[in-house]
Amino acid sequence: MRSQPVQFDREKLKDAVWFLASRCEAEELGNVKLHKMLYFSDMLAFLNQGRPITGVEYLKQRFGPTARHLTVALRELEADQRLIETETSHYGYAKKTYLALRPYTRSRLTASDEAILQDVADFVRGKSAKEISDLSHNAAWEAAAMGEIIPYFTALKLVPDEVTEVDRDWAIDSARQHAGAPPW
Repeated sequence: MRSQPVQFDREKLKDAVWFLASRCEAEELGNVKLHKMLYFSDMLAFLNQGRPITGVEYLKQRFGPTARHLTVALRELEADQRLIETETSHYGYAKKTYLALRPYTRSRLTASDEAILQDVADFVRGKSAKEISDLSHNAAWEAAAMGEIIPYFTALKLVPDEVTEVDRDWAIDSARQHAGAPPW
């Protein structure tokens, strides 16, 4: 069976950003964390559901994966008056933050999409931007050259590939049940 190409959905990207901005305090949602929340959410959705949430392309950059169309989506969300981007000084560096101007309402995201986004947001916002950037330098990120697109199938590299004795026993029991074979 041939896999279907991943489709980018700009409206779902905008809804995902709006969802995250409405669930995180502005000081918890800077540019680095927003990119990584989207990246981890899309990769986890790809692993769990066989499709990413947004389908946006992620580029391998020095500080981790970045969503290719995020800047345009942010401008459109500001034009729609769904969120505002502000810039503050943070330890001598410019830090962008995002604040929802009105409560998020479900449109294109599914309940499953929202659950993944919320779980990732809860994990990411408890970490510093540097910590989350370092975490994003994973096996999937390593699979691409600097500036190249990180393919979604590289999410499979994020799954531990060591087979344990418990895994082996489960596989044998499952095979016996499905084959109708007597226990050995």
